[in-house]
Amino acid sequence: MSSIPWDVGYIPYKHAQMHPDKTAIIFEDERFTYGRLNEGINRCAHLLQAKGLKKGDRVSVLMLNCIEFLEIYFATARLGGIFVPLNWRLLGPELEYQLNDCEARFLFFHDSFLSSIDLVRFRLKVEADKFIYLKNGGPQFPGFELPGCPDWADEYANLVVDQDTSEPQFAEPVLMSDPLAIVYTSGVTGNPKGAVLSHEQTFFKNFQIGAYTDSNPSDVLIAQMPLFHSGGLFIVATPALNAGMTMVMRRGFDPNEFAEDIQRYRGTIIFALTTMWRMIIESGKLDEIDVSSVRCVLGGGEKTPIKMFEELSKHGLHMQQGFGQTENSAMMLMPKEDIHRKIGSIGKPGYFTDIWIENKGGKRLPPGEIGEIVAKGPTVMSGYWNLPEITKKTIVNGVLHTGDLGYVDEEGFFYIVDRAKDMYRSGGENVYPAEVEKILLNNPDISQIAIIGVLDDRWGEVGAAFIVPAEKGRILHIEDIKNYLKDKIAKYKYPVHVKMMTELPLTATMKVKKAELKKKYADFKN
Repeated sequence: MSSIPWDVGYIPYKHAQMHPDKTAIIFEDERFTYGRLNEGINRCAHLLQAKGLKKGDRVSVLMLNCIEFLEIYFATARLGGIFVPLNWRLLGPELEYQLNDCEARFLFFHDSFLSSIDLVRFRLKVEADKFIYLKNGGPQFPGFELPGCPDWADEYANLVVDQDTSEPQFAEPVLMSDPLAIVYTSGVTGNPKGAVLSHEQTFFKNFQIGAYTDSNPSDVLIAQMPLFHSGGLFIVATPALNAGMTMVMRRGFDPNEFAEDIQRYRGTIIFALTTMWRMIIESGKLDEIDVSSVRCVLGGGEKTPIKMFEELSKHGLHMQQGFGQTENSAMMLMPKEDIHRKIGSIGKPGYFTDIWIENKGGKRLPPGEIGEIVAKGPTVMSGYWNLPEITKKTIVNGVLHTGDLGYVDEEGFFYIVDRAKDMYRSGGENVYPAEVEKILLNNPDISQIAIIGVLDDRWGEVGAAFIVPAEKGRILHIEDIKNYLKDKIAKYKYPVHVKMMTELPLTATMKVKKAELKKKYADFKN
Protein backbone atom coordinates (compact mmCIF):
# COMPACT_ATOMS: atom_id res chain seq x y z
CA MET A 1 0.00 0.00 0.00
CA SER A 2 1.10 3.53 -0.72
CA SER A 3 2.54 5.65 2.11
CA ILE A 4 2.56 8.92 0.16
CA PRO A 5 1.27 11.81 2.34
CA TRP A 6 -1.55 13.07 0.10
CA ASP A 7 -5.33 13.04 0.34
CA VAL A 8 -8.57 13.69 -1.56
CA GLY A 9 -8.96 16.96 0.35
CA TYR A 10 -6.18 18.41 -1.83
CA ILE A 11 -8.56 18.41 -4.83
CA PRO A 12 -10.49 21.64 -4.03
CA TYR A 13 -7.46 23.14 -2.26
CA LYS A 14 -5.19 22.89 -5.33
CA HIS A 15 -7.86 24.21 -7.69
CA ALA A 16 -8.49 27.12 -5.29
CA GLN A 17 -4.79 27.91 -5.53
CA MET A 18 -4.61 27.66 -9.32
CA HIS A 19 -7.92 29.24 -10.36
CA PRO A 20 -9.93 30.44 -7.34
CA ASP A 21 -12.51 32.30 -9.47
CA LYS A 22 -13.37 29.30 -11.66
CA THR A 23 -16.90 27.98 -11.03
CA ALA A 24 -16.74 24.60 -9.30
CA ILE A 25 -20.41 23.98 -8.49
CA ILE A 26 -23.66 25.45 -9.71
CA PHE A 27 -26.08 24.40 -6.98
CA GLU A 28 -29.74 25.26 -7.48
CA ASP A 29 -28.56 27.95 -9.96
CA GLU A 30 -26.14 29.56 -7.46
CA ARG A 31 -22.48 29.58 -8.46
CA PHE A 32 -19.74 28.50 -6.08
CA THR A 33 -16.15 29.11 -7.15
CA TYR A 34 -13.29 26.81 -6.19
CA GLY A 35 -12.07 29.55 -3.86
CA ARG A 36 -15.44 29.84 -2.11
CA LEU A 37 -15.83 26.06 -1.91
CA ASN A 38 -12.38 25.69 -0.34
CA GLU A 39 -13.12 28.39 2.24
CA GLY A 40 -16.26 26.52 3.29
CA ILE A 41 -14.26 23.30 3.55
CA ASN A 42 -11.67 25.03 5.74
CA ARG A 43 -14.36 26.41 8.07
CA CYS A 44 -15.79 22.90 8.40
CA ALA A 45 -12.34 21.43 9.05
CA HIS A 46 -11.70 23.93 11.86
CA LEU A 47 -15.12 23.07 13.30
CA LEU A 48 -14.32 19.34 13.24
CA GLN A 49 -10.99 19.99 14.95
CA ALA A 50 -12.71 22.14 17.59
CA LYS A 51 -15.13 19.26 18.18
CA GLY A 52 -12.18 16.91 18.75
CA LEU A 53 -11.99 14.98 15.48
CA LYS A 54 -9.03 12.60 15.40
CA LYS A 55 -7.59 10.72 12.45
CA GLY A 56 -9.69 7.63 11.77
CA ASP A 57 -12.88 8.97 13.40
CA ARG A 58 -16.03 8.22 11.43
CA VAL A 59 -18.03 11.26 10.28
CA SER A 60 -21.51 10.33 9.03
CA VAL A 61 -23.97 12.44 7.04
CA LEU A 62 -27.71 11.98 6.44
CA MET A 63 -28.29 14.78 3.96
CA LEU A 64 -29.78 15.72 0.63
CA ASN A 65 -27.45 17.09 -2.05
CA CYS A 66 -26.04 20.45 -0.99
CA ILE A 67 -22.79 22.41 -0.79
CA GLU A 68 -22.43 21.55 2.92
CA PHE A 69 -22.36 17.83 2.03
CA LEU A 70 -19.23 18.45 -0.04
CA GLU A 71 -17.73 20.72 2.61
CA ILE A 72 -18.04 17.98 5.25
CA TYR A 73 -16.74 15.32 2.83
CA PHE A 74 -13.58 17.19 1.82
CA ALA A 75 -12.95 18.56 5.33
CA THR A 76 -13.11 15.02 6.74
CA ALA A 77 -10.69 13.89 4.03
CA ARG A 78 -8.21 16.68 4.82
CA LEU A 79 -8.14 15.70 8.52
CA GLY A 80 -7.89 11.94 7.97
CA GLY A 81 -11.40 11.17 9.22
CA ILE A 82 -13.51 8.50 7.53
CA PHE A 83 -16.61 9.78 5.75
CA VAL A 84 -19.80 7.70 6.00
CA PRO A 85 -22.63 8.83 3.67
CA LEU A 86 -26.02 7.42 4.66
CA ASN A 87 -28.87 6.65 2.28
CA TRP A 88 -31.65 9.08 3.25
CA ARG A 89 -34.26 6.56 2.12
CA LEU A 90 -33.40 4.34 5.07
CA LEU A 91 -35.51 4.23 8.20
CA GLY A 92 -34.57 4.38 11.89
CA PRO A 93 -33.55 0.74 12.50
CA GLU A 94 -31.50 0.60 9.28
CA LEU A 95 -29.74 3.87 10.15
CA GLU A 96 -29.10 2.65 13.68
CA TYR A 97 -27.37 -0.48 12.39
CA GLN A 98 -25.04 1.36 10.01
CA LEU A 99 -24.17 4.17 12.44
CA ASN A 100 -23.34 1.74 15.23
CA ASP A 101 -21.56 -0.72 12.95
CA CYS A 102 -19.05 1.95 11.91
CA GLU A 103 -19.11 3.50 15.41
CA ALA A 104 -19.78 6.95 13.98
CA ARG A 105 -18.53 9.72 16.26
CA PHE A 106 -20.22 12.56 14.32
CA LEU A 107 -23.62 12.76 12.63
CA PHE A 108 -24.59 15.66 10.37
CA PHE A 109 -28.26 15.54 9.33
CA HIS A 110 -30.83 17.61 7.47
CA ASP A 111 -34.02 18.79 9.16
CA SER A 112 -35.99 16.52 6.81
CA PHE A 113 -34.61 13.46 8.63
CA LEU A 114 -34.78 14.69 12.22
CA SER A 115 -37.61 12.32 13.17
CA SER A 116 -35.68 9.26 11.91
CA ILE A 117 -32.65 10.23 14.00
CA ASP A 118 -34.67 11.19 17.08
CA LEU A 119 -36.26 7.73 17.01
CA VAL A 120 -32.93 5.94 17.54
CA ARG A 121 -30.49 8.57 18.88
CA PHE A 122 -30.42 7.15 22.43
CA ARG A 123 -29.15 3.86 21.00
CA LEU A 124 -26.43 5.42 18.84
CA LYS A 125 -22.72 5.61 19.66
CA VAL A 126 -22.58 9.18 18.32
CA GLU A 127 -21.30 11.48 21.08
CA ALA A 128 -23.80 13.84 22.67
CA ASP A 129 -22.21 17.06 21.38
CA LYS A 130 -21.66 15.72 17.86
CA PHE A 131 -25.21 15.67 16.47
CA ILE A 132 -25.15 18.54 13.96
CA TYR A 133 -28.33 19.87 12.34
CA LEU A 134 -28.65 21.60 8.96
CA LYS A 135 -31.58 23.20 7.16
CA ASN A 136 -32.02 21.65 3.72
CA GLY A 137 -32.98 24.98 2.18
CA GLY A 138 -35.52 23.43 -0.15
CA PRO A 139 -39.00 24.72 -1.00
CA GLN A 140 -41.53 24.55 1.83
CA PHE A 141 -45.04 23.20 1.32
CA PRO A 142 -47.95 25.40 2.47
CA GLY A 143 -49.07 24.42 5.94
CA PHE A 144 -46.00 22.22 6.53
CA GLU A 145 -42.99 23.52 8.38
CA LEU A 146 -39.80 21.53 8.88
CA PRO A 147 -38.64 21.26 12.48
CA GLY A 148 -36.03 23.60 13.87
CA CYS A 149 -32.80 22.55 15.55
CA PRO A 150 -33.58 20.35 18.58
CA ASP A 151 -31.95 21.01 21.95
CA TRP A 152 -29.88 17.81 21.64
CA ALA A 153 -28.09 19.04 18.47
CA ASP A 154 -26.02 22.01 17.32
CA GLU A 155 -26.79 24.00 14.17
CA TYR A 156 -24.09 23.81 11.48
CA ALA A 157 -24.63 27.37 10.20
CA ASN A 158 -24.03 28.84 13.67
CA LEU A 159 -20.99 26.64 14.28
CA VAL A 160 -19.09 27.48 11.07
CA VAL A 161 -19.92 31.17 10.62
CA ASP A 162 -16.97 32.40 12.72
CA GLN A 163 -14.52 29.61 11.89
CA ASP A 164 -11.20 30.42 10.24
CA THR A 165 -11.01 30.14 6.43
CA SER A 166 -7.25 29.36 6.42
CA GLU A 167 -5.92 25.88 5.79
CA PRO A 168 -6.11 23.73 8.94
CA GLN A 169 -2.99 22.36 10.62
CA PHE A 170 -2.76 18.57 10.78
CA ALA A 171 -1.94 16.57 13.88
CA GLU A 172 -1.10 13.50 11.76
CA PRO A 173 -0.31 13.24 8.04
CA VAL A 174 -3.01 11.63 5.90
CA LEU A 175 -1.62 8.92 3.63
CA MET A 176 -2.90 7.75 0.27
CA SER A 177 -3.40 4.27 1.75
CA ASP A 178 -5.63 5.58 4.56
CA PRO A 179 -9.38 4.95 4.44
CA LEU A 180 -11.38 7.84 2.99
CA ALA A 181 -14.94 6.54 3.23
CA ILE A 182 -17.18 3.67 4.25
CA VAL A 183 -20.07 3.14 1.84
CA TYR A 184 -22.66 0.59 2.90
CA THR A 185 -23.93 -1.98 0.46
CA SER A 186 -26.58 -4.51 1.44
CA GLY A 187 -25.38 -8.06 2.03
CA VAL A 188 -26.93 -11.35 0.96
CA THR A 189 -27.12 -12.46 4.59
CA GLY A 190 -29.34 -9.51 5.43
CA ASN A 191 -26.83 -7.19 7.12
CA PRO A 192 -25.32 -4.32 5.12
CA LYS A 193 -21.54 -4.38 4.60
CA GLY A 194 -19.38 -1.28 4.71
CA ALA A 195 -17.06 -1.07 1.71
CA VAL A 196 -13.89 0.77 2.73
CA LEU A 197 -12.60 3.12 0.02
CA SER A 198 -9.12 4.61 0.33
CA HIS A 199 -7.76 7.95 -0.87
CA GLU A 200 -5.54 6.05 -3.30
CA GLN A 201 -8.42 4.04 -4.78
CA THR A 202 -10.45 7.22 -5.19
CA PHE A 203 -7.67 9.03 -7.05
CA PHE A 204 -7.25 6.11 -9.45
CA LYS A 205 -11.01 6.12 -9.98
CA ASN A 206 -10.76 9.83 -10.80
CA PHE A 207 -8.10 9.02 -13.39
CA GLN A 208 -10.25 6.22 -14.82
CA ILE A 209 -13.33 8.45 -15.17
CA GLY A 210 -11.13 11.15 -16.68
CA ALA A 211 -9.85 8.68 -19.27
CA TYR A 212 -13.39 7.50 -20.07
CA THR A 213 -14.67 11.04 -20.64
CA ASP A 214 -11.48 12.81 -21.81
CA SER A 215 -12.50 15.50 -19.32
CA ASN A 216 -10.86 18.90 -18.80
CA PRO A 217 -11.60 22.13 -16.88
CA SER A 218 -13.74 23.52 -19.70
CA ASP A 219 -16.31 20.73 -19.27
CA VAL A 220 -19.71 21.24 -17.66
CA LEU A 221 -21.13 18.11 -16.06
CA ILE A 222 -24.89 17.69 -15.62
CA ALA A 223 -25.92 15.06 -13.07
CA GLN A 224 -28.59 14.80 -10.40
CA MET A 225 -27.36 11.69 -8.63
CA PRO A 226 -27.68 11.62 -4.82
CA LEU A 227 -24.30 12.25 -3.22
CA PHE A 228 -24.86 9.51 -0.61
CA HIS A 229 -24.66 7.01 -3.50
CA SER A 230 -21.24 5.71 -4.56
CA GLY A 231 -22.15 6.76 -8.10
CA GLY A 232 -23.02 10.32 -7.11
CA LEU A 233 -19.97 10.89 -4.94
CA PHE A 234 -17.27 8.74 -6.56
CA ILE A 235 -18.28 8.58 -10.23
CA VAL A 236 -19.72 12.08 -10.59
CA ALA A 237 -18.71 14.67 -7.98
CA THR A 238 -15.16 13.73 -6.99
CA PRO A 239 -13.88 13.03 -10.54
CA ALA A 240 -15.59 16.20 -11.84
CA LEU A 241 -13.90 18.41 -9.24
CA ASN A 242 -10.61 16.53 -9.64
CA ALA A 243 -10.65 17.50 -13.32
CA GLY A 244 -11.39 21.12 -12.44
CA MET A 245 -14.65 21.17 -14.35
CA THR A 246 -17.96 22.79 -13.40
CA MET A 247 -20.63 20.50 -11.96
CA VAL A 248 -24.33 21.40 -12.04
CA MET A 249 -25.99 19.98 -8.93
CA ARG A 250 -29.55 19.86 -7.66
CA ARG A 251 -31.08 18.87 -4.31
CA GLY A 252 -32.81 15.95 -6.00
CA PHE A 253 -33.73 14.56 -9.40
CA ASP A 254 -36.37 16.13 -11.62
CA PRO A 255 -36.51 14.98 -15.28
CA ASN A 256 -37.72 18.33 -16.65
CA GLU A 257 -35.10 20.28 -14.73
CA PHE A 258 -32.36 17.86 -15.78
CA ALA A 259 -33.16 18.35 -19.47
CA GLU A 260 -33.46 22.12 -19.09
CA ASP A 261 -30.08 22.27 -17.32
CA ILE A 262 -28.40 20.69 -20.35
CA GLN A 263 -29.47 23.65 -22.47
CA ARG A 264 -29.25 26.33 -19.74
CA TYR A 265 -25.65 25.51 -18.81
CA ARG A 266 -24.44 24.05 -22.12
CA GLY A 267 -23.61 20.69 -20.56
CA THR A 268 -20.80 18.73 -22.21
CA ILE A 269 -20.90 15.56 -20.06
CA ILE A 270 -24.22 14.23 -18.77
CA PHE A 271 -24.85 11.28 -16.49
CA ALA A 272 -28.07 9.52 -15.46
CA LEU A 273 -29.09 5.99 -14.54
CA THR A 274 -31.44 4.00 -16.76
CA THR A 275 -34.54 4.79 -14.69
CA MET A 276 -33.66 8.48 -14.75
CA TRP A 277 -33.18 8.41 -18.52
CA ARG A 278 -36.56 6.72 -18.86
CA MET A 279 -38.23 9.56 -16.97
CA ILE A 280 -36.34 12.19 -18.96
CA ILE A 281 -37.48 10.64 -22.24
CA GLU A 282 -41.08 10.34 -21.02
CA SER A 283 -41.07 14.01 -20.02
CA GLY A 284 -40.79 14.97 -23.71
CA LYS A 285 -38.27 17.69 -22.83
CA LEU A 286 -35.60 16.29 -25.13
CA ASP A 287 -37.77 17.40 -28.06
CA GLU A 288 -37.69 20.98 -26.80
CA ILE A 289 -34.05 21.62 -25.92
CA ASP A 290 -30.72 22.13 -27.68
CA VAL A 291 -28.27 19.33 -26.82
CA SER A 292 -25.59 20.28 -29.34
CA SER A 293 -23.12 21.07 -26.53
CA VAL A 294 -23.11 17.45 -25.30
CA ARG A 295 -20.14 15.29 -26.25
CA CYS A 296 -20.35 12.49 -23.67
CA VAL A 297 -23.40 10.65 -22.30
CA LEU A 298 -22.94 8.18 -19.45
CA GLY A 299 -25.64 5.88 -18.14
CA GLY A 300 -26.74 2.42 -17.19
CA GLY A 301 -27.28 1.15 -13.69
CA GLU A 302 -29.59 -1.73 -14.46
CA LYS A 303 -30.87 -3.53 -17.54
CA THR A 304 -31.15 -0.93 -20.27
CA PRO A 305 -33.59 -1.67 -23.13
CA ILE A 306 -32.39 -1.29 -26.70
CA LYS A 307 -35.22 1.15 -27.40
CA MET A 308 -33.67 3.57 -24.88
CA PHE A 309 -30.36 3.69 -26.77
CA GLU A 310 -32.33 4.23 -29.98
CA GLU A 311 -34.51 6.98 -28.53
CA LEU A 312 -31.53 8.88 -27.13
CA SER A 313 -29.67 8.51 -30.43
CA LYS A 314 -32.57 10.22 -32.23
CA HIS A 315 -31.69 13.30 -30.17
CA GLY A 316 -27.97 13.01 -30.85
CA LEU A 317 -27.26 11.52 -27.41
CA HIS A 318 -25.23 8.32 -27.63
CA MET A 319 -25.21 6.67 -24.23
CA GLN A 320 -22.16 4.77 -23.05
CA GLN A 321 -23.24 2.09 -20.60
CA GLY A 322 -20.89 0.96 -17.87
CA PHE A 323 -20.53 -1.55 -15.07
CA GLY A 324 -19.37 -1.31 -11.50
CA GLN A 325 -20.08 -1.99 -7.86
CA THR A 326 -19.60 -0.04 -4.67
CA GLU A 327 -16.60 -2.31 -4.15
CA ASN A 328 -15.11 -1.27 -7.51
CA SER A 329 -17.23 1.31 -9.28
CA ALA A 330 -16.72 2.42 -12.88
CA MET A 331 -14.67 -0.65 -13.71
CA MET A 332 -16.02 -0.93 -17.27
CA LEU A 333 -17.44 1.36 -19.95
CA MET A 334 -18.67 0.94 -23.51
CA PRO A 335 -16.47 2.81 -26.02
CA LYS A 336 -18.52 5.44 -27.83
CA GLU A 337 -17.76 4.06 -31.29
CA ASP A 338 -19.11 0.60 -30.34
CA ILE A 339 -22.40 1.57 -28.65
CA HIS A 340 -24.71 0.36 -31.43
CA ARG A 341 -22.46 -2.39 -32.76
CA LYS A 342 -22.28 -4.06 -29.34
CA ILE A 343 -25.76 -3.45 -27.91
CA GLY A 344 -26.19 -5.55 -24.77
CA SER A 345 -22.55 -5.40 -23.74
CA ILE A 346 -21.36 -3.57 -20.63
CA GLY A 347 -18.19 -2.53 -22.43
CA LYS A 348 -14.48 -3.04 -21.84
CA PRO A 349 -12.34 -2.73 -18.70
CA GLY A 350 -10.99 0.70 -17.80
CA TYR A 351 -7.30 1.58 -17.98
CA PHE A 352 -6.77 0.98 -14.24
CA THR A 353 -8.81 -2.24 -13.95
CA ASP A 354 -8.00 -5.74 -15.18
CA ILE A 355 -11.11 -7.92 -15.57
CA TRP A 356 -11.64 -11.50 -16.66
CA ILE A 357 -14.06 -14.43 -16.38
CA GLU A 358 -13.26 -17.22 -13.93
CA ASN A 359 -14.78 -20.60 -13.11
CA LYS A 360 -15.35 -21.85 -9.55
CA GLY A 361 -11.89 -23.41 -9.53
CA GLY A 362 -10.22 -20.08 -10.25
CA LYS A 363 -9.37 -20.87 -13.88
CA ARG A 364 -9.56 -18.03 -16.41
CA LEU A 365 -12.20 -18.91 -19.02
CA PRO A 366 -11.94 -18.36 -22.78
CA PRO A 367 -14.36 -16.14 -24.76
CA GLY A 368 -17.94 -17.32 -24.80
CA GLU A 369 -17.84 -19.35 -21.59
CA ILE A 370 -19.94 -18.17 -18.64
CA GLY A 371 -18.32 -17.69 -15.25
CA GLU A 372 -17.83 -15.12 -12.50
CA ILE A 373 -16.63 -11.63 -13.37
CA VAL A 374 -13.49 -10.90 -11.32
CA ALA A 375 -11.28 -7.82 -11.23
CA LYS A 376 -8.05 -6.45 -9.83
CA GLY A 377 -6.30 -3.11 -9.85
CA PRO A 378 -5.97 0.10 -7.81
CA THR A 379 -9.70 0.92 -8.08
CA VAL A 380 -10.72 -2.09 -5.94
CA MET A 381 -11.89 -1.36 -2.37
CA SER A 382 -9.63 -2.02 0.61
CA GLY A 383 -12.15 -4.46 2.12
CA TYR A 384 -15.30 -4.56 4.23
CA TRP A 385 -15.37 -2.67 7.52
CA ASN A 386 -14.76 -5.02 10.46
CA LEU A 387 -15.51 -8.11 8.31
CA PRO A 388 -12.11 -9.75 7.73
CA GLU A 389 -13.48 -13.21 6.88
CA ILE A 390 -15.97 -11.90 4.31
CA THR A 391 -13.23 -9.66 2.89
CA LYS A 392 -10.94 -12.69 2.46
CA LYS A 393 -13.67 -14.50 0.52
CA THR A 394 -14.41 -11.44 -1.64
CA ILE A 395 -10.84 -10.31 -2.37
CA VAL A 396 -8.65 -13.35 -2.96
CA ASN A 397 -4.95 -12.65 -3.63
CA GLY A 398 -5.87 -9.11 -4.64
CA VAL A 399 -8.66 -10.26 -6.98
CA LEU A 400 -12.20 -8.98 -6.36
CA HIS A 401 -14.94 -11.58 -6.84
CA THR A 402 -17.95 -9.59 -7.99
CA GLY A 403 -20.56 -12.33 -7.60
CA ASP A 404 -21.85 -11.47 -11.08
CA LEU A 405 -21.95 -14.04 -13.85
CA GLY A 406 -21.00 -13.13 -17.41
CA TYR A 407 -18.82 -13.84 -20.40
CA VAL A 408 -16.45 -12.02 -22.72
CA ASP A 409 -16.56 -12.16 -26.52
CA GLU A 410 -13.65 -12.54 -28.97
CA GLU A 411 -13.18 -8.76 -29.13
CA GLY A 412 -12.91 -8.32 -25.36
CA PHE A 413 -16.42 -6.95 -24.73
CA PHE A 414 -18.10 -8.14 -21.55
CA TYR A 415 -21.70 -9.25 -21.03
CA ILE A 416 -23.66 -9.81 -17.79
CA VAL A 417 -25.69 -13.01 -17.65
CA ASP A 418 -27.02 -13.02 -14.08
CA ARG A 419 -26.25 -11.81 -10.59
CA ALA A 420 -24.98 -14.74 -8.63
CA LYS A 421 -25.82 -13.08 -5.34
CA ASP A 422 -29.53 -12.63 -6.22
CA MET A 423 -29.29 -8.86 -5.91
CA TYR A 424 -31.47 -6.84 -8.26
CA ARG A 425 -31.44 -3.14 -9.10
CA SER A 426 -34.59 -1.07 -8.82
CA GLY A 427 -34.36 2.51 -10.01
CA GLY A 428 -30.57 2.37 -9.71
CA GLU A 429 -30.63 1.12 -6.10
CA ASN A 430 -29.26 -2.28 -5.08
CA VAL A 431 -31.88 -4.48 -3.42
CA TYR A 432 -30.85 -7.72 -1.73
CA PRO A 433 -33.84 -10.05 -1.27
CA ALA A 434 -32.32 -11.78 1.79
CA GLU A 435 -32.57 -8.57 3.79
CA VAL A 436 -36.30 -8.30 3.10
CA GLU A 437 -36.92 -12.04 3.45
CA LYS A 438 -35.30 -12.01 6.89
CA ILE A 439 -37.82 -9.44 8.13
CA LEU A 440 -40.87 -11.05 6.50
CA LEU A 441 -40.05 -14.45 7.98
CA ASN A 442 -40.86 -12.90 11.37
CA ASN A 443 -44.45 -12.48 10.18
CA PRO A 444 -46.47 -15.27 11.84
CA ASP A 445 -48.60 -15.61 8.70
CA ILE A 446 -45.57 -16.58 6.57
CA SER A 447 -43.95 -20.01 6.58
CA GLN A 448 -41.54 -19.65 3.67
CA ILE A 449 -40.67 -16.81 1.33
CA ALA A 450 -38.43 -16.14 -1.66
CA ILE A 451 -38.04 -12.77 -3.36
CA ILE A 452 -36.61 -12.25 -6.84
CA GLY A 453 -36.25 -9.29 -9.15
CA VAL A 454 -38.64 -9.20 -12.09
CA LEU A 455 -38.70 -6.86 -15.07
CA ASP A 456 -40.53 -3.55 -14.71
CA ASP A 457 -41.13 -0.90 -17.37
CA ARG A 458 -40.54 2.01 -14.99
CA TRP A 459 -37.91 0.89 -12.50
CA GLY A 460 -35.98 -1.68 -14.52
CA GLU A 461 -36.64 -4.36 -11.92
CA VAL A 462 -38.89 -4.68 -8.88
CA GLY A 463 -39.34 -7.37 -6.25
CA ALA A 464 -41.75 -10.30 -6.53
CA ALA A 465 -42.43 -12.27 -3.34
CA PHE A 466 -43.34 -15.97 -3.49
CA ILE A 467 -44.96 -16.97 -0.20
CA VAL A 468 -45.94 -20.23 1.44
CA PRO A 469 -48.46 -19.25 4.18
CA ALA A 470 -48.23 -20.58 7.72
CA GLU A 471 -51.91 -21.50 7.53
CA LYS A 472 -52.99 -23.54 4.52
CA GLY A 473 -55.24 -21.54 2.22
CA ARG A 474 -54.35 -18.18 3.80
CA ILE A 475 -54.10 -15.41 1.20
CA LEU A 476 -51.69 -12.51 1.73
CA HIS A 477 -52.06 -9.50 -0.53
CA ILE A 478 -49.33 -7.05 -1.50
CA GLU A 479 -50.79 -4.45 0.88
CA ASP A 480 -50.41 -6.93 3.76
CA ILE A 481 -46.72 -7.27 2.91
CA LYS A 482 -46.20 -3.51 2.63
CA ASN A 483 -48.00 -2.87 5.93
CA TYR A 484 -45.78 -5.41 7.68
CA LEU A 485 -42.61 -3.83 6.25
CA LYS A 486 -43.70 -0.31 7.16
CA ASP A 487 -41.14 1.46 9.37
CA LYS A 488 -38.78 -1.52 9.12
CA ILE A 489 -37.00 -0.92 5.80
CA ALA A 490 -36.93 1.67 3.03
CA LYS A 491 -39.89 1.64 0.64
CA TYR A 492 -37.77 1.02 -2.46
CA LYS A 493 -36.99 -2.43 -1.03
CA TYR A 494 -40.68 -3.40 -0.77
CA PRO A 495 -41.83 -6.17 -3.15
CA VAL A 496 -44.32 -4.91 -5.71
CA HIS A 497 -45.83 -8.29 -6.61
CA VAL A 498 -46.83 -11.28 -4.50
CA LYS A 499 -47.78 -14.85 -5.39
CA MET A 500 -49.08 -17.43 -2.93
CA MET A 501 -47.49 -20.87 -3.23
CA THR A 502 -48.22 -24.28 -1.73
CA GLU A 503 -44.48 -24.96 -1.79
CA LEU A 504 -41.22 -23.44 -3.05
CA PRO A 505 -38.76 -25.32 -5.26
CA LEU A 506 -35.98 -26.47 -2.93
CA THR A 507 -32.56 -28.07 -3.27
CA ALA A 508 -31.51 -31.15 -1.32
CA THR A 509 -30.08 -28.83 1.35
CA MET A 510 -33.45 -26.99 1.61
CA LYS A 511 -32.30 -23.84 -0.18
CA VAL A 512 -34.77 -22.18 -2.52
CA LYS A 513 -34.00 -22.69 -6.20
CA LYS A 514 -34.20 -19.03 -7.12
CA ALA A 515 -32.86 -19.70 -10.60
CA GLU A 516 -35.96 -21.81 -11.22
CA LEU A 517 -38.25 -19.03 -9.97
CA LYS A 518 -36.45 -16.46 -12.12
CA LYS A 519 -36.79 -18.63 -15.21
CA LYS A 520 -40.48 -19.30 -14.68
CA TYR A 521 -41.56 -15.88 -13.39
CA ALA A 522 -39.19 -13.40 -15.09
CA ASP A 523 -42.16 -11.35 -16.37
CA PHE A 524 -44.45 -11.98 -13.39
CA LYS A 525 -46.94 -9.30 -12.37
CA ASN A 526 -49.92 -9.44 -10.01
